[in-house]
Amino acid sequence: MQTALNWLEVEKAHDSGVYNKHDVVIVRGEGARVWDSEGNEYIDCVGGYGVANLGHSNPFVVEAVQRQAATLMVMPQTLPNDKRAEFYAAITGILPPSLRRVFPCNSGTEANEAALKFAMMATGKRKFVAAMRGFSGRTLGAVALSYEPKYREPFGPYGHEVVFIPYNDVEALKNAVDENTAAVFLEPVQGEGGVRPATAEFLQAARQVTSERGCLLVLDEIQTGMGRTGKRWAFEHFGIVPDIITMAKALGGGVPIGCMVMTDAVADKMPKGGHGTTFGGNPLAMAAGVAAIRYLEHTRLWERAAELGPWFMEQLRSLGSPKVREVRGLGLMIGMELKEKSAPYIARLEREHRILTLQAGPTVIRFLPPLVIEKSDLERVVEAVREVLAWDPKAEWVG
Repeated sequence: MQTALNWLEVEKAHDSGVYNKHDVVIVRGEGARVWDSEGNEYIDCVGGYGVANLGHSNPFVVEAVQRQAATLMVMPQTLPNDKRAEFYAAITGILPPSLRRVFPCNSGTEANEAALKFAMMATGKRKFVAAMRGFSGRTLGAVALSYEPKYREPFGPYGHEVVFIPYNDVEALKNAVDENTAAVFLEPVQGEGGVRPATAEFLQAARQVTSERGCLLVLDEIQTGMGRTGKRWAFEHFGIVPDIITMAKALGGGVPIGCMVMTDAVADKMPKGGHGTTFGGNPLAMAAGVAAIRYLEHTRLWERAAELGPWFMEQLRSLGSPKVREVRGLGLMIGMELKEKSAPYIARLEREHRILTLQAGPTVIRFLPPLVIEKSDLERVVEAVREVLAWDPKAEWVG
């Protein structure tokens, strides 16, 4: 039988090398807790990069997946399926009426790839406007929309033009959108870019200018959707409706899933065979998606995020550490920006306090806990952050 160390060695030996690996092997999860192979328990504020909104191994989703796995797992979209139809009804049922056409896929970056192609076909144009610090994925089409040079520059040039503007800069947005623009791609809250919420003025201007100039507004709700920000969807905070919304992460309750939902006008311009996917819309993922949506609707977890998020941010602000530049976020999507590199503090939270967090840029500690997390767990997180911020890395190195 393999030991924990063996499993770690095996994974690191055969891994592609594109990830920086932690030195633990996580083997089990329940709710907002996970356990490593040595039996150590952690409060999880990574949440699978925002996947585990409903909690790890959510029993409702688990039961639905088990039942569907014993019934039918694979069926291409050329052959209609009951679970796919049920998913379409469920997802469009929690969106505005204009968003009624669905392209299911397997991940967030695939959803953004689909949005790129559908936008090109709907408008006949190939220029896109995106935001500095934005992140849309790493596949060859979507990476062109991701601002971070280390993700984007090694793989260009691309077959489509992308103009980057400062986030929340209305005038820059208006100047960038012209007669050649196919779509404006925006995250309502930038995740990878530092947990930066949009202003209402910015997103409302994006809706107005795209409508006036004959292009589309695409909102990437891959991380912000499914209750994360205190609403079902983050765009609900801003009083607008996009032409296309992309989603993934929490949509399947932990099962890989992606989805792009669009208007009739967008869908009708894509020719038969213009886009496709083998596994997208498979009955297993569709069953998970239906279960996740129903659980979200039954529990109204977005209301929990709306309550706990502001409280948690205020507790972090009240620590009063001179190392903290800003605490910001929306709902339970929260970033603490430090005045120095965040990685040593993230590592110490894990090693000394058994709390898992993640970066959002070099100086931000990002918190994406499952929305089922108990307030008492967040209180423990706050106290752990207090202790970690009191630590002096330089003194430890000198000692």
